[in-house]
Amino acid sequence: MDAMASSTTPRRTRKQPDERRAEILEAAAVIALERGLERITLRALAERLGVRPGLITHYFPAVEDVVVQGFERAAIVERERFFPRELHGLAGVRHFVAHVESGVSEPLARLWLNARHLSRFTPALEAALREQDRLDRERLLELLAEGMADGDIPASDAEVAAARIWIAVDGSGSYVNVTELPSPATHKAFVADVAEWSLGLPAGSLPRPPGATGATGATGA
Repeated sequence: MDAMASSTTPRRTRKQPDERRAEILEAAAVIALERGLERITLRALAERLGVRPGLITHYFPAVEDVVVQGFERAAIVERERFFPRELHGLAGVRHFVAHVESGVSEPLARLWLNARHLSRFTPALEAALREQDRLDRERLLELLAEGMADGDIPASDAEVAAARIWIAVDGSGSYVNVTELPSPATHKAFVADVAEWSLGLPAGSLPRPPGATGATGATGA
């Protein structure tokens, strides 16, 4: 009896539809961040998950759907790293700037460049991109409003300041694929410089990576 029991092959647990969809989208988000949206294919997803390609099409009949939702998943996950819910006001702004300036968000910058290019040909991706962009701007605006209400950030037009900071983030991110920058130290501190100027904060108020210099003349963090 013991021998017969030990030789019995255990049945594979069948995952619930919601669990399987989430697993596929998680894999799509990882591929998007690591290799680009164009690399999200039925074969790539199936290989990563160890399943047959037919299982992917069962949940996502059109590859475009999983590409768009994979981008959304990656953007949502990264947003929580930019804007942890436990941080508010100036503390949240400092974390956001430090996260950007550290370089750890470079895969996300590449993904956004990739998505903006592909969105020209994919209306669904363009709509998803606009929505994720709106949510990012909304979170930063909340932090600025909190900081101003607390008196930690000088009172000003929070929407204008947030727009300027995002222009700096996107502008800096547009160089993410450039291997040799003309002024690396200045690029490192660019978002911090613009954020300080936009918010009326003293030079050096926001974090900078080691060796960074900027228009404010501040060095270091």
